[in-house]
Amino acid sequence: MQSRRSDAIRIARVICIAGIVYVHAWTGLSGYELDLARGTPQETLRWVLMEGFGRSAVPLLGLISGWLVAGSSRTRHWGPHVARKARTILLPMVLWNALAVLLVSGAAWQFGLAAPMPQSVRWLVEELFIVTRPPDINVQMPFLRDLFLCMVLAPLLVRLPSKALALLALAAGICHVLGIGPPVILRASILMFFTIGIIARRANLAERVAAWPAVVALAPFVVLMPLHLYVSIGDARPFDDASTAAVDLAARVAASLAVWWLAWRLVATRAAPLLRRIEPYMFFYFCAHLILIWLLGPVVGKLTGKLGSPLYPVYLIGQPFLILGAVVAIAKGLLMVAPGLAGTLSGGRLKRT
Repeated sequence: MQSRRSDAIRIARVICIAGIVYVHAWTGLSGYELDLARGTPQETLRWVLMEGFGRSAVPLLGLISGWLVAGSSRTRHWGPHVARKARTILLPMVLWNALAVLLVSGAAWQFGLAAPMPQSVRWLVEELFIVTRPPDINVQMPFLRDLFLCMVLAPLLVRLPSKALALLALAAGICHVLGIGPPVILRASILMFFTIGIIARRANLAERVAAWPAVVALAPFVVLMPLHLYVSIGDARPFDDASTAAVDLAARVAASLAVWWLAWRLVATRAAPLLRRIEPYMFFYFCAHLILIWLLGPVVGKLTGKLGSPLYPVYLIGQPFLILGAVVAIAKGLLMVAPGLAGTLSGGRLKRT
């Protein structure tokens, strides 16, 4: 059972992190142009992929992180624990943000890429360290920033009774709905899911949820995904901001349950060995994917066209796989020439064998 659970965690990470690419996929359109395209078949397809594969990423990855720290005796020793997480979460985040500024802003300066460029010292500090706001380039990195804050609190959280953790998770969920948290924590929902992960470990929920029949595990997502799509891209706006955020949070919970249920079953399929081999690259993938989208998205887009072009759906669907190929090639090359740097940039997950 323990081996199957570990494999399911690896597979869930692959699904979640690959799905994030659909949230950040290259479209070739500005925000204003995307708004004009709302409701078109291709824009609807993009939202379906975002909802179907990307909506589960933050909650399930947060849950897994909380579940893992709850089972580690090293979590209780604050100093070594925080130092270890600074080395495997915070340091890679800063290095990848520096690479993003160097490569993406450098391409904007030298080659006219439509991308953010340094505006001030404060802008650069925010891009590197994510002090008070999400960065303009690596927009996925607030997850690592807030996850590190959760890790700083973890030695205290694992000592709290489950009732206190449940109240904390509820408070964090309310903060997410009401937009409370920044600049201390940018996404309060991450603390919510991290805390629920600790509770899930204590209650053995991983196996219990995986044993649910399909109708129980998948029905909430099947119901909530169309509702969230309607709220997000429909012409009407039936809810206020807080109610919309509540629907979003519920959809994320439902998506994470569905993906975990699926990952558990994929362990017993022929796809499992391939997914397990890919998993060590996924932290690298998470950190690198937006840099690759900024730099290479327009290049491939010249062949397929922007959103709205006949070939664009093929490009959209294939983006996670194209990025995976690039990431594996880059990571393997880096392992050959600079294994220490590859290990740091992968949060210690890649090592030369």
